[in-house]
Amino acid sequence: MRIGEVARRAGVSVKAVRYYESLGLVAPRRLPNGYRDYGDHDVRLVREVGALVRLGIPAERTRPFVECLSAGRDHADDCPASLAGYRAAIDDLTRRIEELTARRATLAAHLRTAAYRGGGGTETDEDEDGMAETTYTTLPAGLPVPEDDGAADHLPGRAMPALTLTATSGEEVALDALGPGRTVLYLYPLSGRPDTDLPEGWNAIPGARGCTPEACGFRDHHQELTAAGATAVYGLSSQDTAYQREFAGRLRLPFAVLSDPGLELAAALDLPTFEAGGARLFRRMTLIVRDGVIEHVFHPVFPPDEHAGQVLGWLREH
Repeated sequence: MRIGEVARRAGVSVKAVRYYESLGLVAPRRLPNGYRDYGDHDVRLVREVGALVRLGIPAERTRPFVECLSAGRDHADDCPASLAGYRAAIDDLTRRIEELTARRATLAAHLRTAAYRGGGGTETDEDEDGMAETTYTTLPAGLPVPEDDGAADHLPGRAMPALTLTATSGEEVALDALGPGRTVLYLYPLSGRPDTDLPEGWNAIPGARGCTPEACGFRDHHQELTAAGATAVYGLSSQDTAYQREFAGRLRLPFAVLSDPGLELAAALDLPTFEAGGARLFRRMTLIVRDGVIEHVFHPVFPPDEHAGQVLGWLREH
């Protein structure tokens, strides 16, 4: 058969067949007119070499497998030399994986150093030239304003569920045992970080953008909030505690952040959520909990960078 038919039946390119032949892995007979004439055995050899190449074994190192088939064995790896070829290929891949892992770690370290060099900003805008410009506590103009859809109207008067969440402080916080007095519990979708991209289209989702400015607001007003009657302030999101701990440490938050990766609080209280980046997230809102019962709800929250001041004003009035 002609080379094109061999390539088709073996599932490789004609160029690959020619290369295998140049290495002496395939040796078709020559017809009187000079054309190559391949047989079924050649197809099997080419198919085997192609399969090994796809596994990462260079064609020039497949000779033990070819010789094993040519010796009449049923399988190309029935011979000791073939097994040695597998081991050599595995050792080579292991070395390459270790090298790539080390290279990846170095690149990640460079990214982290460069991203945090400016002071720990977490969200980016584009300047007038279209270049990314890092911002820290400010919000871009023109963000969509979330509408009050009534999704939190049922919450005032509800008792907090028997749910215990891990805090960035290392403590386990029982939401049904927050203690006497008023607790400020602000829920947010997710916080960005300098070395991690936010979900695509984040700025276009009403109420999504602004977790860092909101957290900074609660940080800056923390003493005033406690003076106005808040016995405790907590942030809460579905991000894991390790991620939140980096966020809280970078922003020097004087309060703990709670992790609810399974959105158990949303299920218990029927809280509004949304999806972005393949994940379901809390909609931004703040609960004022008094003696274990939700006394007041802020929802929707906008703009988030002024929200801590809104909560402070409410506490002073009440």
